[in-house]
Amino acid sequence: MSTAGAGPSSKVKTGSSQPSEASLKRKRGMFQKDLHHMMYGFGDDANPLPETVALVEDIVVDYVTELVHKAQDVATKRGKLLTEDFLFLIRKDLPKLNRCTELLSMNEELKQARKAFEVDEEKLVSID
Repeated sequence: MSTAGAGPSSKVKTGSSQPSEASLKRKRGMFQKDLHHMMYGFGDDANPLPETVALVEDIVVDYVTELVHKAQDVATKRGKLLTEDFLFLIRKDLPKLNRCTELLSMNEELKQARKAFEVDEEKLVSID
């Protein structure tokens, strides 16, 4: 009998891209206010239990952490972590992929609009 496959709680992270246990310390409750509002928006009670919000926060942080670690592993061949690495990882989850591409294109549009506004402002200042 081997204890190597004891279950999901016995995950062992190896490799140079994995941070040490001490560097994984984070501020608990950092996202609880946002999650509280999001949970209400998705149909939960207006005042969800603090334990429920904390559990959802732990699940979200674990998911994002795992996604970043996988993206780092994908990016090691290139040596640089890019947005495309994340898109590659979620390519089979079409709703997430579509939302991410939508947000990325919106972000690009906002950058262009800010840049155009700054140029207009500079022209106005130089005219005066």
